[in-house]
Amino acid sequence: MASLATAFGSGAMTNTIGEIEEADTIFVMGSNTTENHPVIGYRIKRAVRKGAKLIVADPRAIELCEYADVFLQLRPGTNEALLNGLAHVVIRDGLTDEEFIKERTEGYEELKAALEKYTPEYVSEITGVPAADIEKAAHLYAKAKAASFLYTMGVTQHTSGTNNVFTIANLAMLTGNLGKRGAGVNPLRGQNNVQGACDMGALPVVFTGYQPVTNDEARAKFEKAWGVPLSGKPGLTATEMVNAAGKKQLRALYIMGENPMVSDADINHAFHCLDSLDFLVVQDIFMTETAKIADVVLPAVTFAEKEGTFVNTERRVQKVNQAVKPRGQARADWEIIRDIANRLGFDWKYKKAEDVFNEIRQLTPSYAGITYGRLGVTGVHWPCPTEDHPGTPILHVGKFSRGLGKFTPIEYTPPAEEPDEEYPFTLTTGRILYHYHTGTMTRRSKGLGEIHKEEYMEINPADAEALGVAECDMVKVTSRRGEVKTKVKITDRVPKGVVFMTFHFSETAVNLLTNTACCPTAKIPELKVCTVRLEKA
Repeated sequence: MASLATAFGSGAMTNTIGEIEEADTIFVMGSNTTENHPVIGYRIKRAVRKGAKLIVADPRAIELCEYADVFLQLRPGTNEALLNGLAHVVIRDGLTDEEFIKERTEGYEELKAALEKYTPEYVSEITGVPAADIEKAAHLYAKAKAASFLYTMGVTQHTSGTNNVFTIANLAMLTGNLGKRGAGVNPLRGQNNVQGACDMGALPVVFTGYQPVTNDEARAKFEKAWGVPLSGKPGLTATEMVNAAGKKQLRALYIMGENPMVSDADINHAFHCLDSLDFLVVQDIFMTETAKIADVVLPAVTFAEKEGTFVNTERRVQKVNQAVKPRGQARADWEIIRDIANRLGFDWKYKKAEDVFNEIRQLTPSYAGITYGRLGVTGVHWPCPTEDHPGTPILHVGKFSRGLGKFTPIEYTPPAEEPDEEYPFTLTTGRILYHYHTGTMTRRSKGLGEIHKEEYMEINPADAEALGVAECDMVKVTSRRGEVKTKVKITDRVPKGVVFMTFHFSETAVNLLTNTACCPTAKIPELKVCTVRLEKA
């Protein structure tokens, strides 16, 4: 993903949240925005009330469909084909931004040739989306003065995840929707500091600020600052680390703020791998399902009990101030890590969170101009190279960081599993408004528990009738990897042949079913598509 990160903002939004309301057209794909990012969902609805056009692409009918000018209800795992079809129409109907393509991109002719076969009719056969809707959406997006493309894990959690992002980038560059207000390619981050974690080098291929570990100059800079030799070999992703543990190639693991015993694909496999470790440490704010199998649990503090910085989905570095004192033996993450490092023989002298941030500034060009004093209440958008620089709300103005934006021809590849006689249904997963990820925090809230206290699998009325199940009946859901029992909710939000579950409930752990097949580039599992069979329990 290094080249993609360089060209398109390291997985960050190219534009700001506020600019969503300045867009003429908003394209939402694989994002149940009003439930997963409700503040941004509100911005989208407000933009529509101001006159913006809205395109929604999702296998499941979400609340935003009520506001949409066109709803592209595609089959799970067919994003590449749909986006190629839209790009085909843009080129076919002369809707490209010729000046942008000529001056700011390369590889256009190769892309054009690759897209010739992706006619609306051909794409409709793959995706299930009517050809007329594909054409309508392409025209709405391409004719806008500024079009904003928003997406989340409904795009990335596929074996084709990286290619899905390339096809989005292709569409944005074809229409000149990068480097200007109200436009952009805008992935919405799934947790509150995912962006900050990536910025800080919590990826196996980069140091802070996306400086490659393979770059000799960058590596030498960090070696000098830290006083230790550093490997130029990329490390393992989270998925690869779990697999390596199962093969005894990795013997110890330190997990912070993550709950793979609920969130990982194929939990039985994840448990086998974690159980194969010689030593497992978990650092978290609650005794999670993963912490329960750890050798050592280190109690950390919540956001309100510490100070430091968070970086949100629009690259805004924000100051967090301590509101309450830590309870019990819980401590800030940086303090725990510092003390462990010193017990291992290092001499880390950080006295406060600001000391850590100042080191980040010294080693990270995109953060160099950001000081605690500048953050105030509103924060600063990176990149911010100097203290007199205002920050960068919009990326790629005038030119891309790699020079020319590169078009990448992508061929549609089907998901790793497709329905057959034994497993005739497609299961897709996601979140709901009332709970968050593995429920570590929200499942402990009495009020939220009363609103939504258990799992309900969404199923189409026609499928429910064929199975002989009624509302709230129990069904057994079986995949090639495991089985769970769950109540059903009969709804036409999901099309015939598709069922939907969340991953919030450990007692109905949907990830016992999901597939570990990964995107070959990003190594993200295909959590959004697997095949199952259903039986009335």
